[in-house]
Amino acid sequence: MFDCQLDEAIRLDAIDIQFQPQIDPVGGRVTGAEALARWDECATADELFDRAERARLGERLSRTVQRKAIAMAARWQGPLGKLRLSINALPADLNRAEYDQWLLDVLDAEGLDPSRLTLEIVESALLVDRPAVAERLERLREVGIRIAVDDFGTGYANLAYLTSLPLDWLKIDRALVADIVGGARDQIVVKAMIRMARDLGLRVTVEGVETAAQLQLLAAWGADSYQGFLGAGALNEVELDRFVTAANSPRIAA
Repeated sequence: MFDCQLDEAIRLDAIDIQFQPQIDPVGGRVTGAEALARWDECATADELFDRAERARLGERLSRTVQRKAIAMAARWQGPLGKLRLSINALPADLNRAEYDQWLLDVLDAEGLDPSRLTLEIVESALLVDRPAVAERLERLREVGIRIAVDDFGTGYANLAYLTSLPLDWLKIDRALVADIVGGARDQIVVKAMIRMARDLGLRVTVEGVETAAQLQLLAAWGADSYQGFLGAGALNEVELDRFVTAANSPRIAA
């Protein structure tokens, strides 16, 4: 069913972008930020995109958010100018034959160095036409864009694509780390995922980190970065600038 309100919000550029920091679990430095769509009519980005999908506006919303986030990051200066930007692509994006060229054109038009961009994809995007998706992703990687599998471990968990697709990063889903402090089996699973990723030459971001005890375990196991309320939630550009400036300022030994 068509959604006139959401259609108008997209057309009038009323979809906001916030950014969740990606943080080094050992030193506490912010290394990147994930762009998250925000709209007053929906509580979360997931709710917003679910609404868009029902109205057949998902791909249009996705590309609007991607373009806007890239344009914002291209303007960042100072500490923000050194961050990697992560954006999310829908399966519908990747299934379009022209998507890779569209993304490259946006980067060129907005002036963002491709080496500062990470494209996050979900596991379900890899089930439609894997050879075609792999070809598009490889073309993006050739110019410096990094490819991450989002929410790893809770979807189809087809381990074959870890060796057959051009990937750089795994993002372990928050559901897998919720009970790692007290759960022996949860610890075994997450620790094994991190070890497997490292053996494959992939880097690891863990989502949904909320306690210092979780962070201590993930740092010991070799996670490269984390996202979660322990560090920061979604921030607007001004809040992100303040957060990154404070987190990445040189420490003076007492």
